[in-house]
Amino acid sequence: MSQGIVHLVGAGPGEPGLVTCRARELIALADVLVHDHLVHPDLLKWCRPECEIVYAGKTAGCHSLPQAEIESLLVKHAQAGKTVVRLKGGDPLIFGRGGEEAQALAKARVAFEIVPGVTAALAAGAYAGIPLTQRHTSPALIFLTGHEDPAKPGPQVDWRAYGALKHATLAIYMGMGHLRHILAELVAGGLAPATPAAVVQWASLGRQRTVAGTAATLAGLVEKAGLAAPAIIFVGEVVKNHEAIDWFEHLPLYGRRVAITRTRDQNSELRDQLEARGAEVLELPLIRVTKDVSKDGLIEILTELGSYDWIVFTSANGVRFFFEEFFKGFGDVRALGGLRFACVGAATAREIARHHLKIECQPATATGESLADALIATGSLDNAKVIVVCGSLNRDTLVKKLEAARAIVDRLPLYRTERTDLASDPVADDFRQHGADAILFASSSAVQSFHTQAKSLQLAKEAKRPLAGSIGPQTSGTMEELGMAVDFTAKKPSLEALVAALAKKLKE
Repeated sequence: MSQGIVHLVGAGPGEPGLVTCRARELIALADVLVHDHLVHPDLLKWCRPECEIVYAGKTAGCHSLPQAEIESLLVKHAQAGKTVVRLKGGDPLIFGRGGEEAQALAKARVAFEIVPGVTAALAAGAYAGIPLTQRHTSPALIFLTGHEDPAKPGPQVDWRAYGALKHATLAIYMGMGHLRHILAELVAGGLAPATPAAVVQWASLGRQRTVAGTAATLAGLVEKAGLAAPAIIFVGEVVKNHEAIDWFEHLPLYGRRVAITRTRDQNSELRDQLEARGAEVLELPLIRVTKDVSKDGLIEILTELGSYDWIVFTSANGVRFFFEEFFKGFGDVRALGGLRFACVGAATAREIARHHLKIECQPATATGESLADALIATGSLDNAKVIVVCGSLNRDTLVKKLEAARAIVDRLPLYRTERTDLASDPVADDFRQHGADAILFASSSAVQSFHTQAKSLQLAKEAKRPLAGSIGPQTSGTMEELGMAVDFTAKKPSLEALVAALAKKLKE
């Protein structure tokens, strides 16, 4: 049996976009992934379906696995010839016990690699507008841990000694439980009570919160604001910059909770747009799209590709599944011959463009009806043979309009849209308990699933009631038919327009 390997990988501070390329590559290759409490759940989606995922998180007073067990687990899987990723929040060697795990692997003669990550202090400083060093005031940066209980034996941080330092920035991890004691000891050691200080909670995520004050006032301000772990404490003159260069907490959707209802595969683009504007995003995938191919129908169409004039796509899923099947039978995109491409929506167009193919028909309004009208306007449909790639819930309007224009239309169903069950989903539970500022619907099928699951998504009495936003007239119509309020609708059916409509509505 070949020897396996363990990769000790930094998962960054929270925001998935701050993870290194190497980390993402290794997550996708892992046979076993062992992760900490603060690892963003989106990172786990990069695993292969057959990857074994093990939770080894630690919170105050609760360790799901003792440290010795974690180390034994890593050794055992590697000795079984597996590729193991040990995913640790932030950087594995900064207050993360990565060094202890590396020592255990070295002792067991197990091959390992250490992949650094963006540590929490770097992200907290960047996202709160606090430069950690500044040449005229703070040429030194010191990372400290405030986790040790001063009443327990063992090595302790001498806070008074650090209070006597001049011209340094202190970045204190895991110190929220001892914040008042730490600040008092720093002042007792010579730190001026008026020294700027701040706490940044949930750095880099939409729920980030920052409280700034001084060494004398910060503890009281934090208690009043209700901030808790995970958080980084900063002490030093650099904190003065927070108010002037705090960019993240001034984004248009900062502090807003937004629930999105697209499938997990489709969520990434919408989620990216919302998070880029500072929102905290809750994923409620009300529908699931799975490949569902009629082999006979597919073979019949693929063997006759040369006889078709147009191929029409109404979703990015259809494009993705079509080319997965196409390349199983053909090794060259030129086998498409003179087939002309038509599609609806920017996301669908981008998926086609990945194959360096020209889109000859795309309407300004992203609806099936508009696509049919645009195709008819080309004057090319009389007796033309057309493939319409579709799913199980596609409406007939597009096909009927094309046939009325004398086109010969063959449907090619490649996927099935099914409703999901969110009754036991942890994100859905968060939504039920706390609500959101808004919930976005990007399809009629998601609206119908939400309506069907209304009882299992019922909000608690104190939860925030979200505004409901729709991507376009068709989705709004479904909402109205089912008796749901439509608080805002995108000016045109696109994710960009939906996010813009959300920002405008919340600003109002």
